[in-house]
Amino acid sequence: MDNILCIVGPTASGKTRLSVALAQELDAEIVSFDSMQVYCGMDIGTAKPTIEERGGIHHHMFDVVQPWEEFSVSRYVEMADACVQDILSRGKKVILVGGTGLYIDSLILGREFAPFPATGRREELQKRLETEGIEPLFSELKRIDPQAAENIHPANHKRVLRALEVFLETGTTISEHNRQSKLQKPKYEPTWIGLDYVNREALYRRIDLRVETMIEQGLAEEVERLLASGISSDATSLQAIGYKELVAYLKGEGSLQEAKETIQRSSRRYAKRQRTWFYRNEKVNWLLLPDKPDFESIFRQARQICTKNDT
Repeated sequence: MDNILCIVGPTASGKTRLSVALAQELDAEIVSFDSMQVYCGMDIGTAKPTIEERGGIHHHMFDVVQPWEEFSVSRYVEMADACVQDILSRGKKVILVGGTGLYIDSLILGREFAPFPATGRREELQKRLETEGIEPLFSELKRIDPQAAENIHPANHKRVLRALEVFLETGTTISEHNRQSKLQKPKYEPTWIGLDYVNREALYRRIDLRVETMIEQGLAEEVERLLASGISSDATSLQAIGYKELVAYLKGEGSLQEAKETIQRSSRRYAKRQRTWFYRNEKVNWLLLPDKPDFESIFRQARQICTKNDT
């Protein structure tokens, strides 16, 4: 095994605390794979650990782009891989932690995302989206790549356009491209640890409480500051759970209580999708937690997994 540990699991399962404790024990640095913690100024709603919670451990891939910038999995892989290589070159271990499955899988596989030539395909598709709407474009995707159409929600315009762009530029569907990528030998062979709750309702209670805490800590004010800085409410960063709901609230669309309840529902649904993604990985050593988990017990079990795999 490489000197890399990867901690996965649904939101609010306790990954941050465990990763910091293990990093202190193993002389490791932490690399995040969270698609929203990359943004500066988005701290409360992304559950970015505070300086105190980081426990003196160097964390990478926080605050690397401005919230008005576009960010992609290809850019993540490029930047995170550089962090991993730097940490390993200094003789330290790496702990990867987060909840964005596409990011971590792409990093571990070592997928390369060659930039497409500036042929104007993307601009052409964007113009079609603006004039025709998403329906004809999504119908086109269903015809070209039914598998991709099954996995992409029509509301995710960015992914629909990307899938069409891949086919138009390469003549190969994005589904086939992904299949070929998965056949390659992974770039890294980490030890995998997963955190989840035996009782799903226990996790959902934690999620609901976390959202309550975020509101109390000033999430609405954080969103207000972002909008006041000139960021468009249509920016990708503000489509994140917790942000888009409060953008609507600040525009006068519903009460703060309604926004909070919507965030809680969306977060629970997101946790369900994360579970589905990570449970497909047969290499994950799952630590299934009781309703009131004992952290010392979790830490001991995780440490034993690391020892067994020489991480």
